[in-house]
Amino acid sequence: MNIAELKNKLIEIYGENEEEIRFFRSPGRVNLIGEHTDYNGGCVFPAALTMASTVAVRNRKDNIIRLFATDLNYVVEAKLDCLSLYQSYRWGNYQLGVADELQKAGFMLTGCEMVFDDKVPLGGGLSSSAAIEVVTAVALLSMNGYEPDMVEVAKLTQLAEHHYIGVHCGIMDQFASAMGKKDHAIFLDCKTLDYSLVPLDLAGHKLVITNTNKKRSLGESKYNERRKQCESALADLKQDYKEAEYLCDITYAQLLHSKNLIKNNIDLNRAMHVISENERVKLSVKALKEGDLSLLGQYMIESHESLRDLYEVSCLELDVLVEASLKQPGVLGSRMTGAGFGGCTVSIVRDSDIEGFIKNVGDIYKHKIGYEASFYLSETADGGKEVFI
Repeated sequence: MNIAELKNKLIEIYGENEEEIRFFRSPGRVNLIGEHTDYNGGCVFPAALTMASTVAVRNRKDNIIRLFATDLNYVVEAKLDCLSLYQSYRWGNYQLGVADELQKAGFMLTGCEMVFDDKVPLGGGLSSSAAIEVVTAVALLSMNGYEPDMVEVAKLTQLAEHHYIGVHCGIMDQFASAMGKKDHAIFLDCKTLDYSLVPLDLAGHKLVITNTNKKRSLGESKYNERRKQCESALADLKQDYKEAEYLCDITYAQLLHSKNLIKNNIDLNRAMHVISENERVKLSVKALKEGDLSLLGQYMIESHESLRDLYEVSCLELDVLVEASLKQPGVLGSRMTGAGFGGCTVSIVRDSDIEGFIKNVGDIYKHKIGYEASFYLSETADGGKEVFI
């Protein structure tokens, strides 16, 4: 749905009045490498995508916020002065959680009417929730006369997911959605929020994203359990590394030296993944900057194996896609992307082999899993901002 159509949809749903209608957009993201490192104080390497959440907004003169999505057939309504009452909403809680967090941070909000057009696949591991959260924050701040500080937007929308949704996610998804830049990936230190924009020059290759079409919800998954296991491993390792605030403050060599301190093997496996993955991110950024795409692809493969075997967040569907992808000509690397338990893979594929890649991987997946995968050739994009007709 384009901007003009979105404007017409808002008027159709809420009626006409004299209030100005404005439009905002924020992207989903694909993470090239660096999974489950963000909440462990480590580094990540995501890129924002043209697949995005777009919202049309019009202010009201009261404290009621009304939400509608183009793929739903009902309006969600809530009062800004009692947002804690609506946390159980099946849809709309991400937006209301952001409004709640903004108000807690001291921003004064008025009521509004919003229509969302979401093009990031829901439950696909491409941060549909972060796209919704960031675009909501940018819209609410802008409509109330504030100039959004996009790093602050990333922080506040992460807190909304912690406090309102109950998922203790890291900051990567919100940061990528807020701070993305076209034709670049973001090398982000999630502990300090220091970041650099790295040109995404794939030299005759493209990123192919493949969706398992197996839906998963972080709140219902074992995401929070993994986080607790990492905290447990860190508590054990602090006997030797008292200054460590996060697992990623510890090097892989230090982990090997002190691994006997970790009381159980599951916690040890989690720590081994997180700390090795953090080092792979840094090596991958170096490989990309030096134009060594084959080495970048190898790190992606190692990342998937670690996520599968040590962190145990892959699944049959993801493994089938990665295995099938790596057998295709022109493929340099493939891995699951996102939190896992379903969602998507990302592969680096030579331009001339993409058509065959999609056909062959699609056929193998349908034969082994029983239903079809979806393929995306999304370009990279800028982060959250206002857009105009």
